[in-house]
Amino acid sequence: MKRARRKIPAALERKLRQQGRNRCGYCLSSEVLIGMPMEIEHLLPVASGGQSVEANLWLCCRRCNEFKGAQTQGIDPHTLDTVALFNPREQVWSEHFQWSEDGTEIIGQTPSGRATVIALKLNNSIIVVTRRQWASVGWFPPTE
Repeated sequence: MKRARRKIPAALERKLRQQGRNRCGYCLSSEVLIGMPMEIEHLLPVASGGQSVEANLWLCCRRCNEFKGAQTQGIDPHTLDTVALFNPREQVWSEHFQWSEDGTEIIGQTPSGRATVIALKLNNSIIVVTRRQWASVGWFPPTE
């Protein structure tokens, strides 16, 4: 059975799309490249008490949203500490991540960034191959 989705008011959805520039807050893929609209993600999941308010919502591609699920924390592979995942509403992407030299992989630069790369599988083999194709024609990586 499909889970019921909470309806986000159209005006708020438009505002979120403008704020997020129609791209995923985690992998920075755009709607144009992936060929489908971004989803509205609850940073703190509804199941954990998160609400459908602007401060708790951001754009996310389906792939990142599925991998994130209800996670809000992950393990930093360098320290083995449990840390909060990257929050695209409150944090700056370039302070936590950088692109590999060829623009195909996301490299975590902070405990939160590294944990997010792993938790959301930001470098799974399928997306890396896709990014390689995008990079070969100059469509990727995006500039912030």
